[in-house]
Amino acid sequence: MIIVHHLNNSRSQRVLWLLEELKLEYEIKCYERDPKTMLAPASLRQVHPLGKSPVITDDGLTLAESGAIIEYLVERYGNGQLIPAPRTPERLRYTYWLHYAEGSAMPPLLLKLVFDQIEKQSMPFFIRPIARAIAGRVKSSFIEPQITLHLDFLEAEMGKTEWFAGNEFTAADIQMSFPLEAAAARGGLNTSRPRLMSFLDRIHQRPAYQQALQRGGLYEFVRF
Repeated sequence: MIIVHHLNNSRSQRVLWLLEELKLEYEIKCYERDPKTMLAPASLRQVHPLGKSPVITDDGLTLAESGAIIEYLVERYGNGQLIPAPRTPERLRYTYWLHYAEGSAMPPLLLKLVFDQIEKQSMPFFIRPIARAIAGRVKSSFIEPQITLHLDFLEAEMGKTEWFAGNEFTAADIQMSFPLEAAAARGGLNTSRPRLMSFLDRIHQRPAYQQALQRGGLYEFVRF
């Protein structure tokens, strides 16, 4: 039995979605973030030393990292579903987006989250203006331009094909869902980029996506 070690409001939501798309049986073990730090509980370290989510266990295997989990599940259980044929342009794009999602798209979004928190953090009054000025400067000079660069790139790419790897829905779209949902929640993604917003609308209407939400519980990144 596949077990998903699922953290609320995290990347593990897309693992549940993939399992629903593949119509696989699985079990969920839920973990809750600390309400103050928003970090995963220490109990996740009993599953994987880094204490991060997603993690799955399956047939004696423990596997972390969203991209690795998606590749494993599609290759072992997909029977050719949700992945383009080998040695095709679509397969190359598929592989690219699987890696791009976490390797390129997420870092500036995570930086924005960190520096947003610095601006809001309680601190001595004489330090506050300095910290906020530094955070604001980093955001305006580096983080926000990087997010804009990536969103412009993605908007243009979605003008080439219906889905990220081609004209068929694949697991690459599942992998790309989290950075785009994060961008819509806190990175400035809005109707000024209609192709990306259309992508989000389309994935949110998929039955498997809806079923994963029902099973996974609270997921604040989704906007209907």
